Amino acid sequence: MTQVIKLSDKAANRIKEILSQEKDTMGVRIGVKSGGCAGMAYIMEYAKTHQPNDELIEEKGVKVFIDPSAIMYLLGTCLLYTSDAADDLLCV
Repeated sequence: MTQVIKLSDKAANRIKEILSQEKDTMGVRIGVKSGGCAGMAYIMEYAKTHQPNDELIEEKGVKVFIDPSAIMYLLGTCLLYTSDAADDLLCV
């Protein structure tokens, strides 16, 4: 089965950095909601619990919980983090 989402090294490191400042947080949860130019907008929030139907991705030391209703929108996605346009944007 194809992994729903992949993380670049920089994205994983940034998530770890942010989560290190939060108490009782297991990882991040990604979902979608109505809005945005194409009718859908991505949301990311702290995951304090593992919801029963969440898809769990553990990659590069980060737990990413994916709302089941978002899987079809996120399949094959690569999560990147950049603070500068010159950053390397590779997801491997």
